Amino acid sequence: MSDRRTQIMEAAVRVIAEDGVRGLRVEKLAAAAEVSTALIYYYFKDRAGILRAALEHINHRAQTYTEAGGTDPRAQVEHMLLLELQDADRVRETSVAWGELRASAVFHPDLREPLRTTTEAWNADVETLIRQAQQSGAIAPTADASTAAERLTTLVEGLSERWHSGSLSLARAREILASAMELEFDRT
Repeated sequence: MSDRRTQIMEAAVRVIAEDGVRGLRVEKLAAAAEVSTALIYYYFKDRAGILRAALEHINHRAQTYTEAGGTDPRAQVEHMLLLELQDADRVRETSVAWGELRASAVFHPDLREPLRTTTEAWNADVETLIRQAQQSGAIAPTADASTAAERLTTLVEGLSERWHSGSLSLARAREILASAMELEFDRT
């Protein structure tokens, strides 16, 4: 991705996180990215193109701070999911923008397919780690990896929304997620 395109996408995530999808105006985005509106239209054609590209960019940003490290698959999946709930500006901005795009998909059908695809990819990544942990004996083999992955990613999204809205502390959100993973992974 070119530096200018990245600059525009970083600004788009900021604007969406601060003002929501409805607050994303091409003129406002151009000002936030310090580029011309013509350049934005050159890269993205229209507002729908900006939103689709922002969703892809948000997914890429999340992957950069949630990459699982280490060799223990159970620790990797736990680490990856807990990193979605951390007190870092970049994580918060990414998470809030993701939530805004997800909520807007209710009214913008053109966002549904890319959102579904991105969500399925996240679920698949978590499912793969769970299966690897099952094969290594770190997670009970009776747990349904696909369903467990979907439950946990859904929980992360809900906890994130509650934390960002101030109805749940970050510490409590992380505690709930950790205990849910323990229950999910130790099923017999």
